[in-house]
Amino acid sequence: MNTPLPPKTCSIDRLVTKEEDVQRVLNGTKTATRRNGRYADPGEIMELQGKRYEVYAVYEQTLGELTDADAQTEGFANVEEYKQYILSLHAGMPWLPQMKMWVHQFRLV
Repeated sequence: MNTPLPPKTCSIDRLVTKEEDVQRVLNGTKTATRRNGRYADPGEIMELQGKRYEVYAVYEQTLGELTDADAQTEGFANVEEYKQYILSLHAGMPWLPQMKMWVHQFRLV
């Protein structure tokens, strides 16, 4: 289970950038973010408006594995609501069950 993670594809300062997502993190409704690349290592600190959040878990997940509980960590009521939000950000993106993403879970420190 302790398989080394591949190299990061981006930096932690790009992990949460959309203002509405920043607000979800600050108000405590967003405790994870999914990206198509790896933006952080476990233990890294993300700063948002003077608050510090520690990334404590990073792992791969497919869109088909996404549950309502997962969508709730993103600040949405269910998978369908999260899906509509993501598709609104990425025009023309297909929602494919086998598509892999990196989950970054974080908590206020």
